[in-house]
Amino acid sequence: MFNKLHIFLGATVADAAARPLHWVYDEKKLKSFIKDKKNITFLKQNRSPFYSIKTGEVSGYNDVGQVIFRTLIQTKDQKNIITNFKKNIVKNFGPGSNYWKNLKLRKKYKKIKWETAMMGPWIHQNILETIKNIKLKKTITGGTKVNESDGYCAALPYSLFNNSEQKLKKIIRTVANGKISEQFALAKLKIINLADEGDKDPVNTFIRLNSKNNYFKNVIDNIKKVKKLKNKPHNIIVKKFGKACSYPGTFNGSIHAIITSKNYKNAVIKTIKAGGCNCSRTNFVGAYFAAKNGLKGIPKDWIKKTNPAKNILKYIA
Repeated sequence: MFNKLHIFLGATVADAAARPLHWVYDEKKLKSFIKDKKNITFLKQNRSPFYSIKTGEVSGYNDVGQVIFRTLIQTKDQKNIITNFKKNIVKNFGPGSNYWKNLKLRKKYKKIKWETAMMGPWIHQNILETIKNIKLKKTITGGTKVNESDGYCAALPYSLFNNSEQKLKKIIRTVANGKISEQFALAKLKIINLADEGDKDPVNTFIRLNSKNNYFKNVIDNIKKVKKLKNKPHNIIVKKFGKACSYPGTFNGSIHAIITSKNYKNAVIKTIKAGGCNCSRTNFVGAYFAAKNGLKGIPKDWIKKTNPAKNILKYIA
């Protein structure tokens, strides 16, 4: 069923590695958290200022991918994949879930000064809207208010099962119904696919193959901006283009990590050190280097520390 599942594993492990430092935007605090530490991945103590989950678990971004991965395994008839995916989104993130319980707490937190991280996972805006739209029985259920990585995270496991662009768009729009979310998600998947095929320079090849494709004009313009600043320090580039979760900033930061790194470990650590929404970026960076260098490129000790990795490894031949 899957013959490239190590790519999804690469995204999952990278997300879990970064997760304890997710959404740390204060540079001084981030520096103090990682100062004198030989290993800044899988920190035992949560340092995310907004939410706290056990080390080894993944953020809400990668968890969308885990939901569709389980859906693909459990669904016998391909025609039912999106229907079952929607049901599982509601089950995993909706009423009765830990994500939903924390939503009530968040509303309370908005009225007071945010001082300590909530215990439990954080539900994203796109997923909130998706659940609402599923209940309203809308045909296209994805969120429209933000342009973030949820659509890519959903489409990544599916792309390893079926790489049809038309079907990938449907998966993306199921959780992120926006042109920008779709364009950048597809661009990520195409770059990852080129890396998997053994292309020596996937980012430049993507530009060359799509230079006359108006659909990717915005994406290519952003890649070119990053390429001009290739020699600048990574944390400076991420700060310049935006540390937050939104496109194009999160894409640009990832591209800089990709074109300035030689291997999986180096790229993920670099991404974590840049702060902000490192989990959205590591989901792309980790998948890319897993595609480029294979399963052997993902540190074995990192895999062992990643809780969802056990289920993925069952299906890796």
